[in-house]
Order: sequence, then C-alpha cells, then structure tokens
Amino acid sequence: MDENKQSNMSYGGDYRYLPMYSATDGTGVEVRSDVLCHTVQIVNICMVGLPGKGGWVLVDAGMPRSAETIVVAAERRFGPNRPPEAIILTHGHFDHVGAIVDLVRRWDVPVYAHEMELPYLTGKQAYPEPDATVEGGLVAKWSRMFPNEPVNITGAVHKLPDDGAVPGMPEWRWIHTPGHTPGHVSLFREKDRFLIAGDAFVTVRQDALYRVIAQAEEITGPPRYLTPDWPTAWESVRKLQALGPSAAVPGHGRPVTGQILEEGLRKLAERFDRIAIPKYGRYAPH
Repeated sequence: MDENKQSNMSYGGDYRYLPMYSATDGTGVEVRSDVLCHTVQIVNICMVGLPGKGGWVLVDAGMPRSAETIVVAAERRFGPNRPPEAIILTHGHFDHVGAIVDLVRRWDVPVYAHEMELPYLTGKQAYPEPDATVEGGLVAKWSRMFPNEPVNITGAVHKLPDDGAVPGMPEWRWIHTPGHTPGHVSLFREKDRFLIAGDAFVTVRQDALYRVIAQAEEITGPPRYLTPDWPTAWESVRKLQALGPSAAVPGHGRPVTGQILEEGLRKLAERFDRIAIPKYGRYAPH
C-alpha cells in the first residue's frame, strides 16, 4: 500500500486504551496444531497456520493499543519478520479492530471483511450506540464509555470473496452470521468441523464483570450491550449449530470442544430467547 493511503488511515476519535483484563489475558491456547487462540485483555484473536510451514493469517485485531502485544505473540509463534498473509475481521467493533491501523501500517497486508461491514471500517458509518440500559451486569453499565466511532482503513480493507473462500485459508469458508453486526462472519473448516465463531456466540457472560475477569464458562449469545438485532442473531446461532462443530473459538471466553460445545450450542439454539435475549434494553424485542 502506498504511503498516502497508510497516512490517511485512522482510528475513531473516541478510541483509547481500556484497562479491562481477564484471567486469560496474554495466554495462548493451541486448539489445533495450526490454530492458536490468543487472548488480548478480554477478547480472542486467532493465528491460523503451522509454525515453520508456509504462511499464516490473523483473525481479528484485538483491543485498542494492543498492536505490540499482538506482534510479540505472532513473532513468538512464527518467528521475526513473518507477517501474516492477510487479516480477516469477523466484524468491526472496537475490541476486534483495536490495533488494526497499527498492524496494517507495520505489516502492509490486506484486510478482509464482509461487504456489509465495510462502512464501519472505512469511516463512513458508526455502529448503533452501546446500550448501557440493557439487562446485565457491570460491564453493560460501563458500555456507554466504549469506543464507537468507525475506524478508517480505506485502501487496505477488501470485501470477502462472494464464493465463501477465505483469503490465505484455503480449507476454510466464511459464513455470514449477522445480528451482532450486519456483516458479522464466522469461519468454518469442514475437514475437522472447526469453528471460529467471532461474537455470534461467546463462552462467557460478557456483560458481567466477575464472569469476564474469571472467564467463567457459559455458552451464551453475543454481548448484550452491542447487539441490536436479536431475531437475526438467533438465526445465526441456529445456522452455526446445524454445522455440528467439534471445536470452537469464540470472540470472548475460552475455546470449547466436544460434548460441552455440542450440548451448550444445542441448548443455546433451542432456548436463545431465555438464555441470550435480554428482558429489557434499547434493542430488546418488545
């Protein structure tokens, strides 16, 4: 990318460091030999690729001001001077694109997202405001302070291919899982039924401070304070449950596998209205 395009990239004006941490901050879990789930404060990123063999891809870009943390984790796994082939974004909320501008400037790599997510990644449109009135815990109440202005990575970001292919990840396909955001996507690999869910579902009650800090495991819906379309979010969970994933990395919480995932995701798909949808709030169905 030329220097003019890089210099025009920017974070939203309200982007800032947020002192929020979980028990798993800074840790990496090798869920498969070629999939590392690394936690950046309270959110997961994925590094997909075999160390020492070919290229790799970064999925999501962490919290604001976490670029150096991500680069150090990547170099620990793949060695120095080994940038990813691409960055895939499940969506554009602040905790998934928090370091994206710095990473693109450092690595000079393409970024891919769903076409419907591009306005939020090119400075054209902001997401609906976080709902601090929603049913939930202390994190929900704090959400009014979360960054919400769009990043602008025009020139670096491209729409994902229409055929479902994922650039740099030939065995994977992207699945449109809207509800949390209009262009939210999850990534699925058929051969071992591995799922990178993004925030379509999570494994920690993201609105409750103690549960976030302790990473108390619970398969539930997307973060309540940032989900404006609950009926569509439910359909997305049903879509993912129908795939029968054997392992999943959520955007928040610990990776889950086997029977815990199967039973938890089935219950969520069946009882989403009781487990995930808030009883009250700006975006709660009435």
